[in-house]
Amino acid sequence: MSVSLYYHARRATPLTEAESRSVECVVAAHMASFPYEEEESLYLYEASASEPQEIVDGSTKMPFEPGRLMPVIAHVLDSVTELRRALPDAEWRVHMDDLDVPWDETEGYTLPGMRDADLIAELAAVQGEDGWR
Repeated sequence: MSVSLYYHARRATPLTEAESRSVECVVAAHMASFPYEEEESLYLYEASASEPQEIVDGSTKMPFEPGRLMPVIAHVLDSVTELRRALPDAEWRVHMDDLDVPWDETEGYTLPGMRDADLIAELAAVQGEDGWR
């Protein structure tokens, strides 16, 4: 069973050319700096004619390896934070399956422990003990 992070932005007006370029720049920067090429990364769906108000829509499947989970969550949520800041007048929803990820004006999208170095090291150690490496 997998867990995914979903991100959606809606508004009555479509993206402008400048906004589309901003979104493309955020996605390109994310892809260039993503730490695990074999893991799923920030992924935006193609625009749907049936949902014209959906200006950003995407998801990322989370890794099964515990030592990679927090770095992937942090990286993707940082990118979604940049997307939201590029499109501030949209209505955003970010959630991991049934858990909404809260928005903070200063921090952006964050989850408890996602930058905790000790927790990340502990998860990586569990991964190593189970022979996942």
